[in-house]
Amino acid sequence: MGKLTVLGGTGFIGSHLVRRLEALGFEYDAPGRDEDLRGCDLGTVLDCAGVTYDFRERPLDATEAHVCLVERLLRESRCQSLTYLSSVRVYRRASSPAREDDPLPLVPADRDDLYDISKAMGESLTLWGHPQGRVVRLGHVYGADFGSDNFLPAVLREVVTTGKLTLRSALESSRDFTSVHDVVGCLIEIATVGRHRVYNLASGQRVTNKQLAARLNELTGCEVEVVRGAPLVSLPALSVERVREEFDFECSNLLEDLPELLRLYQRHFAHPGQTQASAFGPYGAS
Repeated sequence: MGKLTVLGGTGFIGSHLVRRLEALGFEYDAPGRDEDLRGCDLGTVLDCAGVTYDFRERPLDATEAHVCLVERLLRESRCQSLTYLSSVRVYRRASSPAREDDPLPLVPADRDDLYDISKAMGESLTLWGHPQGRVVRLGHVYGADFGSDNFLPAVLREVVTTGKLTLRSALESSRDFTSVHDVVGCLIEIATVGRHRVYNLASGQRVTNKQLAARLNELTGCEVEVVRGAPLVSLPALSVERVREEFDFECSNLLEDLPELLRLYQRHFAHPGQTQASAFGPYGAS
C-alpha cells in the first residue's frame, strides 16, 4: 500500500489516527494547516479537518474547513482516494433509523444548519469530485479530549473540577457516543478497502442525559442540575449495519468506559500539562 495523508492531523481524531498509523507501520504524512499541497501526490487521503462546537461563531472558518479545503485538494493536488469525515448531525431532521442513502432535509435559514450544510457540501464535492471519494458520518466521538468544549469533554471537565454537572439540554436528550479508539481503526479500513461510498460510523446505541448523569453521580457523587427550559437535543437512531457487515465493527460502551475516562480527566486536571492523552489506556494508545 502507498502513502496515506491525514489532513487535520493535530486535531482530536486526526492525532489519534496518526498515532495508530505509526503504530501499525504505515507510511503516512500529516501536513500542517498552511502547508502548500499544490501539485503533490498525496496517496490515500483522510480528511479530518473541521470546526466543531464553535461553528456558530466561526461560520467562515467552518466553510473553509468543510468545503474550501476539499475544493482546493481536488483542484490542485492528486490523490488515489479521498475519505471525508462528516457528522451524523446531517440527519437532524431525518427519519429514524437514519441510513446512509436517506435524503438529508436541510434548512439554510436555520443558523444551526450551517454546520450540517457545510458538511453536506463537503460530502458532495468528495463523492462527485473523485471516483474513489468516500464519506464517513461520525457519531459523537469520545476519548481524552481535555481542552474541547464539545458536550462530553465539557461535562467531564466540570465534574472533575467542580463536583457538579450542569446539563443545558433536557434529561431525555440523547447522543450516539463512539470511542475514538474504535473509530480510528475502522477509518483506516474504510479508507483503504471500503466498498461503499458513504458510511455511518457510530455505536448504533443512544445514551440519554439521564443515563449519563446517573452514571456520573454513581461514580463521583456529583451534584446534577438541569438548566430551566433546557431544550430536547436528540438525533434519530442510526443504522450501522453497513460498517458491521463489512468490517465486523463493534464499539465500546460509554457508560462502561466512564470510570477510565474520569481517571484520565482527574489526573490531567490535577497535574495540568503533565498528562498526555497518548499515555493512558485505549483512548490514546494506538
